Amino acid sequence: MEGLQTTAPESSIAADQQFHLVANSVAKLLETAKRELERDQEAAKASLVTASHILQAEIERCSGANGSTRGGLASWQILRVRAYIDNNLHRTIHIRDLSTVARRSKAHFSRKFKLAVGESPHAYVVRRRLEKACHLMMTSAEPLSEIALSVGFSDQAHLCRLFRQAFGQSPANWRRERGSPGEATSRTGMDENMPRAISAAKC
Repeated sequence: MEGLQTTAPESSIAADQQFHLVANSVAKLLETAKRELERDQEAAKASLVTASHILQAEIERCSGANGSTRGGLASWQILRVRAYIDNNLHRTIHIRDLSTVARRSKAHFSRKFKLAVGESPHAYVVRRRLEKACHLMMTSAEPLSEIALSVGFSDQAHLCRLFRQAFGQSPANWRRERGSPGEATSRTGMDENMPRAISAAKC
């Protein structure tokens, strides 16, 4: 019991010392950035970047110490990666982009992301694209070809193929069943724009 009683305070003291070291380092860097902001913007930027790296490392260290990591990725890493994906669905998303956001190597990131989220980064991105496509089909009158491009699919056929795999039916049928604005628009303009309607029916 005596050993346990002396260990806890020592651990607490070490944690306090670590906190003060980090806090002092960040405070000095921020002070430097403030001082150099008008005179040397590059020096100010370098100080801010270093302060940010220190804080991120400390957040990750504390998350690991508290057992709050999920499959090897800290909570802040998962949140940042998910936010990055949602904000960039309209463009090509590479593993290297996600690993950079999480500050991990590509191989390490892919393995740890799957452990944390339950699916590979690619599968997660596809799912988020499909979910965004569903939202747009329900809330807008945009044709499927434009929706496909806006959520990052190469074309309408790409959207249709993955949509069928995920939902067991075409996006056109899924949209029609829910009476979305896009379906109403398609019916109204069918005679005037037959090639467009035929293209949608192919889904």
